Amino acid sequence: MKKIYIGADHAGFKLKEAIKKFLTSKKISFEDLGNREYDKKDDYPDFGFKVAERVAKENTLGILFCGSGQGVCIAANKVKGIRAVFVNNLKDAKSTREHNNANVLCLSGENTPTSKAKEIITTWLKTPASSEARHVRRVNKIKNYER
Repeated sequence: MKKIYIGADHAGFKLKEAIKKFLTSKKISFEDLGNREYDKKDDYPDFGFKVAERVAKENTLGILFCGSGQGVCIAANKVKGIRAVFVNNLKDAKSTREHNNANVLCLSGENTPTSKAKEIITTWLKTPASSEARHVRRVNKIKNYER
């Protein structure tokens, strides 16, 4: 598996730090793109853009955290080539990788317990994108969309 990029604002910082320990214990290569210290004045778009840009450039995966998980998801999806998804259950963790070939996972630092985040991340990372024609066709429509 390629290196995973992770990032969080202040509201996702605590969960990100717990997940770093989890990823290390599972020997999953990752790089923390920030914030590297708690700063209640930081802004979620900064980390959403930073992680998404690296994921798109290196064709890998990313995980983002903010208070709701939605803000970093919106920011990440502004980057061409990104299919960021907010997930709060195992079914969506699986289907967003399988059906949508999602490349950035967004989690709520305020509403996702660490144990649940670990399960979601594990499911999301182990699920391959489907090669079924209908899923490939749909993902390609997203990839090829230009304004």
